[in-house]
Amino acid sequence: MYDALDSDTLSNPDALSEREQLSYLIDVLSKERVVRGAVMNPEMPETLEGARRVYQDLVNTRPPEPVSDEYLAIEGAYLRRRLRERGDVIATGNLVPIGSRPPDDRTFLIRGDITRLGADTIVNAANNSLLGCFVPGHFCIDNAIHTYAGVQLRLYCSDLMERQGEREHTGYAKITPAFNLPSTYVLHTVGPIVDGTPTKLSRTTLARCYTSCLDISLQHDDIHEVAFCCISTGVFGFPRQEAAQIAVAAVRGWLIDHPGTLRVIFDVFKDEDYAIYQGILCEATS
Repeated sequence: MYDALDSDTLSNPDALSEREQLSYLIDVLSKERVVRGAVMNPEMPETLEGARRVYQDLVNTRPPEPVSDEYLAIEGAYLRRRLRERGDVIATGNLVPIGSRPPDDRTFLIRGDITRLGADTIVNAANNSLLGCFVPGHFCIDNAIHTYAGVQLRLYCSDLMERQGEREHTGYAKITPAFNLPSTYVLHTVGPIVDGTPTKLSRTTLARCYTSCLDISLQHDDIHEVAFCCISTGVFGFPRQEAAQIAVAAVRGWLIDHPGTLRVIFDVFKDEDYAIYQGILCEATS
C-alpha cells in the first residue's frame, strides 16, 4: 500500500520528502489506471530509484486528461526537487559564442541535458501526434521533455492538436509553455524519418524544422534565445553528420536574414554530436 498523507501535509508540497511526494503521485496515477480498467501493481517500490521509475512509467503512458490542482502542486514540487538533484539549471548568460562576427556571434554550442537548460525556449524533436512518447522509460528527448515538464504538457499539446484537427506536418512546429521545465517555452517540431540515404525532400524538410522554430520564436517578444536539440537523428534515422550540416546552414542563413534578433544554442547530448557540431561550426566561422 502507498503511504497515506493527511490534508495538512498535502497543503505544503515542498515540505514533503521525496518519498512522500512520489507516494502521492504514484497513488493518484495508479488509481486513474484502475478506473480505466488497466492493471497496476499496488505496491510502492522500496527504493527511491524504483519509485522514480514507476512514476515516470505512469506519466509516460498517461492519456492527456485533466488532473487536480493538488496533484499539479505536488508534481511541481517533486519535479523542482528532481531538477536540483539532477544538477540544477544550466544558465545561458555566460555562454561563449562560436564566432565574433555576425551571425556567428549569436550562435552557441554546449553539451548538456536540454531539460535542465534555462533558455527562453527549447526545441523538442516530436512525433506527429505532438503528445510525446508513450513508451515507458524510452530514452528519447520527447520522453524526457514530457517527463520533466509534467502531465500538463501532454494535455496542452492534445488541446492544440484537437483544435488543429489533424496530425502535425513534418517540418513545422508548435509552441507551448514549458510548465515544470526551467525554460519558458517548448517548441515541438516534427523532423523527417529517414531509412537509408536522405532524399532531397527530407533534407529540405529538416532545414524547415529549424527555420519554422525560429520564425515562431520571432513572434514572441519574450523569446531571445532558442536551444535546438539534434532533430531527427535518433530513432528517426537521419545521419548525424549531414543533419548537423543542414542544421547549421539553415540557422546561419536565417540569422543572416534576421540580424540582431535571436541567439541560437545548439545543445547536444552525446560527445559524438558535440565533435560533429564543433567541426562544422568552426569551419563555418573560419
